[in-house]
Amino acid sequence: MQISAQHQFLPKTNSVRASMVMDNFGIDFEQGSHVIADEIDLPIEQGQIVAFTGESGSGKSTLMRTVRSELTEQGQTTISLDEVSLGEKILVDSIELPFEETLQILSACGLGEAHLLLRTPQELSDGQRYRFQLAKAFSTKVDWIIADEYTATLDRTLAKVVSLNLQKLNVRTNSGILVATTHEDIIDDLAPHLQVRCFMNGSIELIQAVDADRKKKDSRWQTNSGSHRPPKPTGRTSLGGIIAATKSASSVS
Repeated sequence: MQISAQHQFLPKTNSVRASMVMDNFGIDFEQGSHVIADEIDLPIEQGQIVAFTGESGSGKSTLMRTVRSELTEQGQTTISLDEVSLGEKILVDSIELPFEETLQILSACGLGEAHLLLRTPQELSDGQRYRFQLAKAFSTKVDWIIADEYTATLDRTLAKVVSLNLQKLNVRTNSGILVATTHEDIIDDLAPHLQVRCFMNGSIELIQAVDADRKKKDSRWQTNSGSHRPPKPTGRTSLGGIIAATKSASSVS
């Protein structure tokens, strides 16, 4: 799959405060588009787990949404966790599958305790609701499940447990999974077929599993964004510098 992705900057109105920031950092409003990926080949196949990782602002979510759009154009069905309606029924009645299959999915998502099966989504904790969203997404049996900010609301131990169970569900159901996350502590448990690691400097590293045990190899692409211009040397490279400059200007006047 060949992918190009970019982020379009919105027009902005200048202000006194904006001018102070630009003067002190030697920058201007970003204009046009920031290229995240320029015709890179992502070896994505149906039924795989693909993890987009990187710092906030590195472009991972934009890249994942672009991949989703491409999959949709190819006729494959997708569902995002954000689109999953929790409903008001108790958990065991909320999934429209045979009883045993419902129990298997809920259990795989860490919701197999009897008292949880009889609760409504509104009676669950935030972490439990997240796991219920995963269960409902898998119950739809779409080609691809999309999870942005994956496990961000979970404590890190639970995030690893959920990731391990997600990997098992992937094997069992053959539903493909696209996740975007700033947390790489779940990678070993999630065992993605492909990890797309995005960097703030515009480079993209692909770490691909090469065998049944998902051992990894990696390669790196450098995208030419053209939107990261180094600031002019002003000697004031922090918010503290702007504040100090402002105070200095006030004392002179």
